[in-house]
Amino acid sequence: MSMLPAALEAFKGEWRERASAESRLLPQGKLSGPMPWVIAIMIGLTVVATASGLALRNTARVASADVSGGVTVQIVHGAPRERDRQAQAALASVQSAPGVQSARLVPQAELDALVEPWLGTNAGDDINALPVPALIDVRLSDAADDSQLESLRTRLKSPAPAARIDAQATWLAPVFEAIGGLQWLAGGLIALLAFATVATVLLASRNALGNHRSTIEIVHMLGGTDTQIARIFQRSMAVDAAAGGIGGLLLGLVAISLLGHQFAALGSGMMTSVGLGFSDWLVICCIPLAGVLLAVVTARLTVLSALRGML
Repeated sequence: MSMLPAALEAFKGEWRERASAESRLLPQGKLSGPMPWVIAIMIGLTVVATASGLALRNTARVASADVSGGVTVQIVHGAPRERDRQAQAALASVQSAPGVQSARLVPQAELDALVEPWLGTNAGDDINALPVPALIDVRLSDAADDSQLESLRTRLKSPAPAARIDAQATWLAPVFEAIGGLQWLAGGLIALLAFATVATVLLASRNALGNHRSTIEIVHMLGGTDTQIARIFQRSMAVDAAAGGIGGLLLGLVAISLLGHQFAALGSGMMTSVGLGFSDWLVICCIPLAGVLLAVVTARLTVLSALRGML
């Protein structure tokens, strides 16, 4: 048992000596070249793009779930008393309709808050002086479809002739389409950044091979294999990619935090629902690891391909 620690120490010493010899064979100053900084920029942009795409996906899911069974009933009438009468009659009729989970007449205070940014009203103003319809927020037990909407229109035709019924998902459809387009844009940006990273590593590896061509030829004549030489380059690339990945992750997290505060300041219900879950943060934290793996594999394949045609 006493021989095991001595064997481990000998192995560690041999491994360090070999790594040191390989480093002296193809010397490269750590963080002295542009590669770590280029990778940091690529990783930072990828982190921001990924977080944006995941946040948009979560927003679309939450908003879709909220409005899938939502129906808005508007009582559009110029006479305030008749409008209020039809609103009460419509509320009573809708509440007893089959498939309706809940129905609520939107209070005047909420209407004041809704129209204030657009019409310049303040709290305490008489909303009856403005042509604002009465609103009834209806929640169905299932997703709103054309047959349910037509059934509600038929039911409200007599007690509330001025009622207009719309599915909330209908007027939010353009918003969902825009969110989907932004998600595709984020995915395309991630793909372009990955391609740019591969191209950068490929050019850097070829440039390093050209700078050390004479040394590589000597190593070949002394019995060195292509795999051994490629391992030197991929180790150096792994160090640069790891340094750049950590820096890019930190830059990306700072940018995400700033963007989150900006969107939270908007005060919009849809924007406040934007968030990243545990799985989302796990994906973001894995981006530097994926970047390092991509850089190492690219460097290895590039060097092996170049070495086969060198001699």
